[in-house]
Amino acid sequence: MGERSVGDIGAYIRAQRESAKVSLRQLARSAGVSNPYLSQIERGLRTPSAEILQQIAKGLRISAEALYVRAGILEQWPASAVTDAVLADPELSERHKQVLLDIYQSLRREHPGTDRSE
Repeated sequence: MGERSVGDIGAYIRAQRESAKVSLRQLARSAGVSNPYLSQIERGLRTPSAEILQQIAKGLRISAEALYVRAGILEQWPASAVTDAVLADPELSERHKQVLLDIYQSLRREHPGTDRSE
């Protein structure tokens, strides 16, 4: 993950936190991290793990996938019923989601214009 994306994810988390009117302390507590660590994430000084991003997303009541895309952990996928279902499945790990979506996109590229009603 590049320097730019670390700052981007931190700024995005801060904006989401402020928009939700959640204090740094409240979010740190619900995410299970210290106030200083969350502050460093927001300022782009620390790179949060996928697990921490998931806890932050839960604390903000936003999609963990949105944070993963923002952090460069997951690729942004065109909206479709398939991608939405894969991303929403709580039984799949983030790695499994990525692999399934890679395969799906590969098949779509190999067979463009295939009747989607099949």
